[in-house]
This record gives sequence, structure tokens and C-alpha cells, in this order.
Amino acid sequence: MPRGELTRRERAKLRHRKEILDAALYLFSEHGFHNVSMQQVAERAEFSIGTLYNFFDNKEHLYKTLLGELTGKFQHAVTSAIDAGSDETEMLRNYVTAKAAIFCENMEVVQLYFQETSGASFNFKAGLDAEVRVQHAQFIKRLAKVFANGIKKKRFNNIADPYFLAIAVDSFTNAILLGCLEDPENRSYPQDPDVLLNIFFKGLLVS
Repeated sequence: MPRGELTRRERAKLRHRKEILDAALYLFSEHGFHNVSMQQVAERAEFSIGTLYNFFDNKEHLYKTLLGELTGKFQHAVTSAIDAGSDETEMLRNYVTAKAAIFCENMEVVQLYFQETSGASFNFKAGLDAEVRVQHAQFIKRLAKVFANGIKKKRFNNIADPYFLAIAVDSFTNAILLGCLEDPENRSYPQDPDVLLNIFFKGLLVS
């Protein structure tokens, strides 16, 4: 076997782990953490309860692993979108567009992600959301840097602390996405990012 290639047993183990996480994602996003048992996850994944405990110590460990992996993928996607921009304005447009794409492709992930990063997390404090919040804080710093650079280069007016601007854009787009999630028939996320960003680019008051 070539060096670095996984054995059949290792491939099967990774596949089983993914199937468990997929089942947990569906159940947690549909019913919430407190309303799902390890037995239900096992049944959804079509494994014995003992198999689940071979991978995860308990439900909290399963949830923390799931959320950590999903959040990492989400943050990587939006950060990559920002980094692909040629200037700060394009970076913000890329960010808003990437959020829409991620939302459409991963609605279950978005539900869990927002529950943890919007302050509407579950009513337990076992450290389950700590890693998610650290990753989110790191992303906000990256977004704030976009505003700081734009202000420094005179592309943006210096109207507020770049950190506050980053929080405003992130929270605003989150709220729009949550509205679409709650009422998909009557609300939709704009395909043109400037529909949202013009609130920041142009402002509300008539000059």
C-alpha cells in the first residue's frame, strides 16, 4: 500500500463517522439539542448505540464536534471569498454573495451556526459553543481589517470603528438570512450584494 493511503478499515471508519455526523446534523437542526437522544441519532444513522459511543463520548461531544467542523468550513468559505477580492469594496461584495451561496447549499448548517453565533444559543453552558465563538471572533477581526484598510485608503468614510462596522455588516446579513429561513415564501436573499451593502455604502440620510 502506498505511503499515506488509508486502509479499507480506516476508510470505513471515516465513512461511518460522517454518516453519524450527518444524522446528528439533521436531528439537531430539526428538533434542537435537548430534544434529541443518542439513541435517535443511532437509529437515524442505522448504527447500534454502541457504535456511536465508539466515536463520541456523549451527546455533548457529538454536538461540539459537529458544530466545530461545520463552523470551520463556513468561516473558511467566507474568508476565502473576502481574500479573493481585488479591493475592499469587492471584498465586501464577495462576502455578502458567499453568505448567500452557503445559506442555499447548507440550510441545516446555517441553522446551527446562527444558533451559536447570533447569541441565541442553547440554554446550557458546557463550553460547547466556545470554539465556535472563537472562530467567529477571528472572522470579525478579518472583516474589520477590510473596513480599516478601506478607510486608510480613503475608499470608505471614517464614520465608525472598523470593528463596529464589521459587527454591523455581519449581524445585518445574519438577520436577513434568518428572515429568509423563517419565511422563505415571502422573503429572499438578494442576488445583488449591493442591495444590502448600499445601506452602508450610501447611508440612510439624504445629504
